[in-house]
Parts: sequence; structure tokens; C-alpha cells
Amino acid sequence: MAEEVKQEAKPTIAQPIKPAQPEIKIAAQPAQAPNVEAAPQDEFRELIRIAEKDIKGGVSVFMALTKVKGCDFMMANAVCNVLNLDRVAKCGYLTPEQVTKIEDVLKHPGKYEIPVWMLNHRKELETGTDKHLVASDLRLQNEMDIRYLKRIRVYRGIRHSRGSKKVRGQHTRSTGRRGSTLGVIRKKEAPKVSPKKEGKN
Repeated sequence: MAEEVKQEAKPTIAQPIKPAQPEIKIAAQPAQAPNVEAAPQDEFRELIRIAEKDIKGGVSVFMALTKVKGCDFMMANAVCNVLNLDRVAKCGYLTPEQVTKIEDVLKHPGKYEIPVWMLNHRKELETGTDKHLVASDLRLQNEMDIRYLKRIRVYRGIRHSRGSKKVRGQHTRSTGRRGSTLGVIRKKEAPKVSPKKEGKN
């Protein structure tokens, strides 16, 4: 009989039991929306019309007001302060209500306590009132004032009737010239002829 080889059983080492770790549940993240720029509150307009003047929407509010005939830097600044407008904001974002309000301030600045010395047509001849004119009203008033000066035959009216650009006593020797002549044309002098020498007889 073959000898039975008894294999000695190796002693087993008891391994320490690890405590069960609590399961960590990760909340499902919502799907990220694509990056979309927030749309402005008011619609942007490429072209805006203020007091009969078409202005590009990319121009600032302050500079847009100065493009209106009859509105200078001082009046534009006063309008922005009275209506609490951002001077550097683009005028393309102005709402129709704001544009209407701006035109009302330009035509009736007295209602908004704008000082009288900022108006461009004070002490009118007929009524003696102080007004501020813009756009076509200002052009029409200028034409009427020039006609009045011509009718009463004052110096300024006479100069206007003659078509001169200088009506307030300015010098006209070097500026204010009209026509194509720019300088003084001198007369050409005839070439000098040397006397003939008499020959010997």
C-alpha cells in the first residue's frame, strides 16, 4: 500500500473584519444649458430719429443729442441730467417713450427748470418770450430774421442782400472771398528790346 502522505493543514490567520462603510449617494446633476448671452431688456435699433435727425444706434446718448440742430454740448448735458439718462450708453437702446421725452425737453425746456441763458432764441421781437428752437423750426426762424434785417435796411441786412459772408464788420481782404480767383494777376510786361547799334560808314 502506498504510503499516504498526510499534508499538514496550514493554520489560518484570522483577518480583521473591516467595518462596512456607508454608501454615498451622489445627486444627479441637471443637464447644463448652453452658454447663451442674456438678451438686453430693450431692443437695440441700428438707426434712431431724434428731432428730425437720423442718428446711428452705436453713438452714445450725449453725442447723439449734439448732432441735433439747435442742441449744443451744454443743452445735451442738461437734457441727460434732467431725464437721468446715462451719457455713455448707446442711443440705440432708447425706448420710443424716452425719445418723445427728449424731444419735449428740447422744445419746452422751461417746464424742466432749465436756465434761460441756455436757450438759443431769447426775447423774441413780437412776443418778448424766451424760446428754444431745434431742427426745422430753427432754420425757418433764421430765414425770417434775415428777411427782417433786409426789410429794415440795417447794415447787416444790406450785407446779407449783397450776398456777403461777412456781415459784422470783419476784414475781407484775405478771407470771405467768392469766385475762382485766388490771387492777384499781374500784367505781363513787354520784353525789353535793346537799341540797334549804328554801323560805321
